[in-house]
Amino acid sequence: MELKYFSATGSPGPLVDVVVDRYEIPKVCPREVQTEDFIRYHFNGTFHGDGKKFDSSHDRGKAFISQVGLGRLITGMDRGLQGMCVNERRRIIVPPHLAYGSIGTGGVIPPDAVLVYDVLLLDIWNADDKVQIRTLGRPAACNRTTAASDFIRYHYNGTLLSGEAFDSSHSRNLTYDTYLGKGHLIKGLDEGLLGMCVGERRVVIVPPFLAYGESGSGTLVPPQATLVFEVLLVDVFNPKDNLTVEVKEVPEGCSRRTVIGDYIRYHYNGTFQDGTAFDSSYQRNSTYNTYVGMGYVIRGMDKALQGLCMGEKRRITVPPHMAYGEDGVGDIIPGSAVLVFDIHVIDFHNPKDLVDIKVTHKPQECDATTEADDLIQYRYNCSLMDGALLYSSDQFTSPSVTTLGANQVILGLEEGLKGMCVGERREVIVPPHWGHGDNGAGAVPRSAVLFFELELVELQKGVPEGYMFVWIGDGPDPLFPAMDLNGDKEVPLEEFSTFIRLQVKEGKGRLRPGVDADGIIKDMFDNQDRNKDGKITEAELSDEQVKRDEL
Repeated sequence: MELKYFSATGSPGPLVDVVVDRYEIPKVCPREVQTEDFIRYHFNGTFHGDGKKFDSSHDRGKAFISQVGLGRLITGMDRGLQGMCVNERRRIIVPPHLAYGSIGTGGVIPPDAVLVYDVLLLDIWNADDKVQIRTLGRPAACNRTTAASDFIRYHYNGTLLSGEAFDSSHSRNLTYDTYLGKGHLIKGLDEGLLGMCVGERRVVIVPPFLAYGESGSGTLVPPQATLVFEVLLVDVFNPKDNLTVEVKEVPEGCSRRTVIGDYIRYHYNGTFQDGTAFDSSYQRNSTYNTYVGMGYVIRGMDKALQGLCMGEKRRITVPPHMAYGEDGVGDIIPGSAVLVFDIHVIDFHNPKDLVDIKVTHKPQECDATTEADDLIQYRYNCSLMDGALLYSSDQFTSPSVTTLGANQVILGLEEGLKGMCVGERREVIVPPHWGHGDNGAGAVPRSAVLFFELELVELQKGVPEGYMFVWIGDGPDPLFPAMDLNGDKEVPLEEFSTFIRLQVKEGKGRLRPGVDADGIIKDMFDNQDRNKDGKITEAELSDEQVKRDEL
């Protein structure tokens, strides 16, 4: 807009007031210059008559700073600057009586000179100004806001009121980390950053007297500059903060909780307070395994892992003085970062744990129970403690078969199968030192606690290792007459086989189960037929040790 002024008679003539030509006006003008405001501006001053320059702040490389409307400027400028916006450009024509009059000044401005000022307004403030805060975005959930003495990490873009950038943490790809309310920041930011949530964005406008004042800062922040900060709060904690634990899920029937010295396997997602992920065991498809309370993990996690149930889910917030402190970890975790862990306990055990056996069903009749050397058939499901099925006998056409004590299954399963009746069912928890240990095996992870559901299907009583046949109770004495069924003083293979099978049938002896009976009996016969003539005589059974051990 151009304001035209005329002589006192109403016709064109000598100027009686300033002429203002607003030739470039910003689209947005939140504030206009008023009396008593301070301003910072650039200008070129020329004579109206010949256009000759008499002064320029541009040439000096330093903006002009003054207060408006209190006589600190020539009257024409006091009037011509009224209503101006930051980044506005205007031309102000000042008649002599509102400039330096009929005298001029200093040999620079001649008498009765009409002056022309081309002005660019850079800044405006008032002694009554306060820090201005405008919230751009705030998370829906905000459990904590910044307070004095908190330590914060934030990103920012810093500009002058004219929009000229002077600094940015984003360009350095590093947050600015500092205490609030302890004088480590300019006063305006100390105030403007209070009450923020992590993830909140706000604009903070700081007047010069709450920023760098008359001195400015370096070459980028001039004296008496209003500063505009666009801030994103990344992190907040207080040196007095303790660990924060939020229980998300606890399984029913939690009968045991972790204690110091236990060994735990858990999954986790690790994030910063703004939700940025820095690590995850799920991505590696491998649990994190460690001892509880023994200093193998950061102090906050060591404490948080105590008192957990199998299957429990927790969110753990760890302040930096209980995590990686001011140093952080390489390029992964910044210094002074608060860490948030969402954990899921898969299992835990103690190195002193024994196999835990729970009988879920026992038949009313139980004539015999399993022991070493027995041949058994059993059904089973083998799972991790989180319910993930690893193996099952149902995957095969028939139940599993093993000889107890023959080192054919892991020690914990062997222990869980002892003393069972046919038809009995059990739930057995096997700690890793009774299972597959630190290395795991197949689908079994390292250091995994295993959960077995067992049912005994068939039991064949066994014989000790190295034996093919044992007597139940005392055998016949003397032995040979009992073997010589027809009394002819010699026992061929057929007669020997009939005798052994009769002992088994009558419950007086037992063959090694799971092996071909004819083959065992033939081997036994061959052992006693010392002269290999196809028959056993009493002389060949005269040795007591032979009668008791080799038969």
